[in-house]
Amino acid sequence: MRNAALVLGLIGGTLAMIIGFFIYGYTVFIDWFGEIPDLASQVENPQLYRTMAFLSPILAIAGGAMAKSRALWGGVLMLAAAAGILYAFGFGVFTMFPIAFCGLGGVLALAAGRPDEEHAHF
Repeated sequence: MRNAALVLGLIGGTLAMIIGFFIYGYTVFIDWFGEIPDLASQVENPQLYRTMAFLSPILAIAGGAMAKSRALWGGVLMLAAAAGILYAFGFGVFTMFPIAFCGLGGVLALAAGRPDEEHAHF
């Protein structure tokens, strides 16, 4: 389960990073060039979007990387990344896979209470 959590965290974090690039770039583009009527308008809280676009992929990738050695911490980080993506960007066609991968990876990491090694991660 730890290997699955590691892979899911890394894939979810990579997808979240791609989405984060576009979201961060969109908010900066609108700040620089202004809104385009009926086409592009600034989001309600651009600082929240920018912060989550930066933090969520980092939390997911770090949680996935930690899942093998520190499954509890890795699981908590991946669940925090999934919650951050869901809170900031909502559940949509582009965010459903990063949310699902990070959430499932976090659950699998937390469920690895009895790893193959002799000592538990708690």
